[in-house]
Amino acid sequence: MGSTNYLGTFIRVAEDCPVMAAEEPPVGAKGPTVAALQYELIAGQPYGLTSDDVLFRVHAIRRGIPDEQQQEAREAFFARSQACLRSSPLGKRYGWGIHHDAEGRIALVPLGSEQYEALATDPSITQTRAMRSRRA
Repeated sequence: MGSTNYLGTFIRVAEDCPVMAAEEPPVGAKGPTVAALQYELIAGQPYGLTSDDVLFRVHAIRRGIPDEQQQEAREAFFARSQACLRSSPLGKRYGWGIHHDAEGRIALVPLGSEQYEALATDPSITQTRAMRSRRA
């Protein structure tokens, strides 16, 4: 089973992120968007979930997978390579950094905050960026 978890890493917002301060993603006319679901899960449990947990829960919610089938569905989901949170709209569009602690648990960090600046300049953690939306 593959994993999207990082350890001791800070994912800064994408270089082409259009906002200067973090924004809560909108829900969407047809129901919660991927960004809104990811935001709700991570913001509701800072350092309570891993990247794998969030990505699978969003998948399960959007597909309507019943609780009793989730273990098998999770194994099938991670049997194939999955995009990590570097490709999340939270860091690409909405201005949220994602901090992975030493155990791989994640929390959102708003662009423009003191915490964001501290993590973005911390040499003791691995630094990476969310993926760009457009080619350079």
